[in-house]
Amino acid sequence: MRTRLSIGAFSRMTHLSVRTLRRYHETGLLVPDTVDPTTGYRYYSAEQIPTAQIIHRLRDLDVPLAEVKRILAASDPGSRSALVAEHLRRLEVELDRTRGAVTSLRRLLAPEPAPVRVVVRTVPATTVAAVEAVVDHDEVLGWYAGAMAELDATVTDRAGPPGGVYDNALFEDGRGNVLVYRPALDPPRRGRVRPVELPAVELVSATHVGDHSDIDVTYGEVGAWVADNALAVAGPVREVYLVGPRDTDDAAAWRTEIGWPVFSIASL
Repeated sequence: MRTRLSIGAFSRMTHLSVRTLRRYHETGLLVPDTVDPTTGYRYYSAEQIPTAQIIHRLRDLDVPLAEVKRILAASDPGSRSALVAEHLRRLEVELDRTRGAVTSLRRLLAPEPAPVRVVVRTVPATTVAAVEAVVDHDEVLGWYAGAMAELDATVTDRAGPPGGVYDNALFEDGRGNVLVYRPALDPPRRGRVRPVELPAVELVSATHVGDHSDIDVTYGEVGAWVADNALAVAGPVREVYLVGPRDTDDAAAWRTEIGWPVFSIASL
């Protein structure tokens, strides 16, 4: 005969409060082994302790109750592991987003933020090997990774650091044209890769230091400089990845040039 554990004893053994255990019973997540029909007292078995501990750990990871049910109902350990791994990936994405927001806030709230060095230069027309598509803003990173991997595999005669050209609509409307490229001596045409001529522009540029978690702050500083100097944006934003994750795992060493094509408002 199995030993019956009162809800209080089971609470102490699993570190789940009595109130929480009652809620889990009501939602069908963790049903007591028996319920006294006269008193309504809940009793649990020792065999339920591991299940309760799994629930406790999953809730510590902010797994929704409905997802916990799916995990517990999975028929084999492999399916359970896959469901947990899926949630962990979502947590990692959210953690990266939180870290990025913290980094940006620290930079914005610094007592004396170091100004970026802005330069104005003429960039000649250049033919590059490129992959281009219309992309949703939330999907840019995934699309970029695939496009750049295709460029890496296709372009052998590289003639400079890779870059990207980002249509204004991508920022304003959440969807726009994105082009990533690699300079090449003889740009190939293979798969999605094709030769594209980037037009000559007057470029206001600054170099963002480090990972991209606070790159929006550098964008803002360049934009403020453009406005303060009576310039207007004349085309899609350009980025050049002078040093990036393909060069080093040390994010502090990454350098990204942000360039805004401009023209003088006074000339209108």
